[in-house]
Amino acid sequence: MSEEKIFANGFIFKRNEKAPEFVVGRLSMKVDDAIAFMKEHQQNGWVNVQIKYARTGNPYVELDTYQVEQKTPASTPKPKLSNIEQQFKEAEIQDFVDQEEDELPF
Repeated sequence: MSEEKIFANGFIFKRNEKAPEFVVGRLSMKVDDAIAFMKEHQQNGWVNVQIKYARTGNPYVELDTYQVEQKTPASTPKPKLSNIEQQFKEAEIQDFVDQEEDELPF
């Protein structure tokens, strides 16, 4: 997790302590810088940013570089049952069906 932080150029987030509780803060965007930043860092038409607090307590906007790992399902063939195992499985199913039929009230 030692990746270098990429600050979102053209974005400024400020929190006003005197604002009502329902106001989280204000995000200001310098159009030319923000557009250039978004064009450079877009993926599939999206740019994700995170609003964080610095150690000083001041908020800042950072590029969210998290990416979900694409897992490819392992194509392991399903093991075939031996003839004896298949017969045993079929016998278990039949026993279950017979038991259910015995418990029917009609």
